[in-house]
Amino acid sequence: MTCHSSDSTESIENERRSQSETQVAESDQSRIATAMRELKNTGWYWGSLTANGAKEILQDTSEGTFLVRDSSQRDYLFTISAMTSAGPTNLRIEFKDGKFKLDSVVLVKPKLKQFDSVVHLVEHYVQLSRTSCKGSTPLAQSNGTVQLLLTTPVYTSIPSLQHMCRIAINKTTRQVQELPLPNRLKDYLTDYTYNV
Repeated sequence: MTCHSSDSTESIENERRSQSETQVAESDQSRIATAMRELKNTGWYWGSLTANGAKEILQDTSEGTFLVRDSSQRDYLFTISAMTSAGPTNLRIEFKDGKFKLDSVVLVKPKLKQFDSVVHLVEHYVQLSRTSCKGSTPLAQSNGTVQLLLTTPVYTSIPSLQHMCRIAINKTTRQVQELPLPNRLKDYLTDYTYNV
């Protein structure tokens, strides 16, 4: 029978905890690196654009026009800047426990969907906005709050025809591997699987 002292047991527990925290940190870094790579492929990620810069870009656009930029607040990585019926607004994107979600008031936070990437998050809210625009959903809620719509991205420059075709194909099918295309083209299509 082997007996460990409480100091030895505590040391083993601390070592396990440290290894676990290291793995989580590496996983988070990997997730953030992937999110950055995907964002750079979108054409609507503006990097270190300021809130005032985003406001200027969005000022004369229609409701639902948006862009994603780096957050100016240290606790957040990214911000969605969007035009609403009340003017340009900013929504922070929170990264916690390996997932991205919109920042919100405490009561709503548990109800918000979480995503593996920022582009997936934006794609979800774009699809949600487009379906709510087709219905008879009012633009302003009855309690006076403004409904956020994300419908049209603002590109940093004119996207390539290849990229626009990739988005169009992704809108019509999720089964790219079954298309009668060369493998190189399939690889290009699967490098960015979103339809925004």
